Amino acid sequence: MRAPTQVFFQLNPTDPLRPAHGTATHWTAPGMEIQWTRSSEVLITASGEVSRVALRWDEPVPADALVLGDAWERSYGDLQWRHLQPDRLLPWYWLGHDEKTGATFGAGVDVHPGAFCSWTVDQTGFTLWLDLRNGGGPTDLNGRELTAAVVRQFEDAGTPWLTLHSAIEAMSSQLTLKDIGPVVGANNWYYAYGEGFDEKAVLQDAATIVELADGHPVKPFSVVDDGWNPGGNGSGGPWDSGIPGLFDDLAHTAAAIKDIGARPGLWFRPLLSREPGPWARPGQYDGTGRALDPTYPEVLDLIRADLHRFKDWGFELVKHDFSTYDLFGRFGPAMGARLTDDGWQFHDPTRTTAEIILDLYREIRAAADDLVLIGCNTVGHLAAGLVDVQRTGDDTSGRDWERTRKMGVNSLAFRLPQQHRFFTLDADCVPCTPQTPWELNRQFLDLIARSDSALFVSVDPAARTARTNRDLGHGIRLALSGGDAADGGIEPLDWLVNTTPARWRAGTSTVDYTWSQPWGADPAAG
Repeated sequence: MRAPTQVFFQLNPTDPLRPAHGTATHWTAPGMEIQWTRSSEVLITASGEVSRVALRWDEPVPADALVLGDAWERSYGDLQWRHLQPDRLLPWYWLGHDEKTGATFGAGVDVHPGAFCSWTVDQTGFTLWLDLRNGGGPTDLNGRELTAAVVRQFEDAGTPWLTLHSAIEAMSSQLTLKDIGPVVGANNWYYAYGEGFDEKAVLQDAATIVELADGHPVKPFSVVDDGWNPGGNGSGGPWDSGIPGLFDDLAHTAAAIKDIGARPGLWFRPLLSREPGPWARPGQYDGTGRALDPTYPEVLDLIRADLHRFKDWGFELVKHDFSTYDLFGRFGPAMGARLTDDGWQFHDPTRTTAEIILDLYREIRAAADDLVLIGCNTVGHLAAGLVDVQRTGDDTSGRDWERTRKMGVNSLAFRLPQQHRFFTLDADCVPCTPQTPWELNRQFLDLIARSDSALFVSVDPAARTARTNRDLGHGIRLALSGGDAADGGIEPLDWLVNTTPARWRAGTSTVDYTWSQPWGADPAAG
């Protein structure tokens, strides 16, 4: 990547942006140096506090270009190719597609940066925004050098789809992913929603997924999702026991799932506690507990102990959830360029928020050892290689098909190139419930099963029929066998013009899906 044309800085979040001065690869500002290396690293050294740095490339972008970006954490049905919008925030990377010439181009940053990195693109050029803050305030680098980002330029690889694959591969070239095989299983969230289920219901789910797998040599998972611990749905720790009378012995639950023939999994929310303590993140209380600040060593000790306990109980998969919300007080769409509220900092103000989150993920990965880790509400560019499976889209639904169409199909279509490069992609569960149309859910099942991404199903026992059993069994066994990966995988063919692509290449065939009901997509739903 060539060096930027101009560089700007902001020491305090309330300061205006100001130009840095220097040569083509070295710039200075009061108390700060910014370097661009031969390997396209952005190195920032500051004697004191810093908030943001912006790197600008004054290079024209075709006026009719379509532009695509990513999302901070999960996507929310909002990934799409769109005409130039100068203020549109594009987290981590962007692609542009010139409809006249057919060329695709763009830029991005390698995974595991030291800053929250986003882009804006306009007709006269593009800008990389490096958010170096600590929470809602500046970071005190105290004279150290920070590798804020490694920047990549993307060249046309033949088609927009192939160019995105090439870009993802380049940004993750330093990662070596563990081979965990196909990830397929049961999860009761979309029919139980964390309420009124017990060990008996969990074991029924395990028996269902084993029955539907029908002796496949790859064992499916059966996940105990939110609602098992005494705090109830959505609450925090301690995570040392289940709800009395419902989950009296989690080690027994895990062993019983194994006896049925499935691999047991467990959900938890590592950064929320129901107990008072000195390690809370300032100002973050959501009514069910207090968010914990991971820059306290004691908080990391708690998380390590939880993961060791889950493993001792016999669980083979752990899903850690809500950490982005508990850190920022916002979900992805509300984060925007500000990320969080102004005026607060972590206990340790000397690391950027990106560094703090990356260190948290590394600690979780190390403590989990050989457990399969699912990250949900985790930051994809920071979690890459540190979770085995990443929930890449917001929740699907066992109550409203529109959420499944909007969130699930969109996430799979626009983030599938991250599969097996950043992590195993999870576009979320396929529901099978009385409240949602199976004719549509079964198509989503077919697409996920073909994709070689993670497939979890939420099967309400009340929705099981000969038809659903047949479709579920076929999809589960296809996914356990790797889907259509051996035949070249799948590709959305109308993704340039459709946020929920309906025409897909699947191996050597073309498959057309119908995602909408007779009245179309209901704008009041989902």
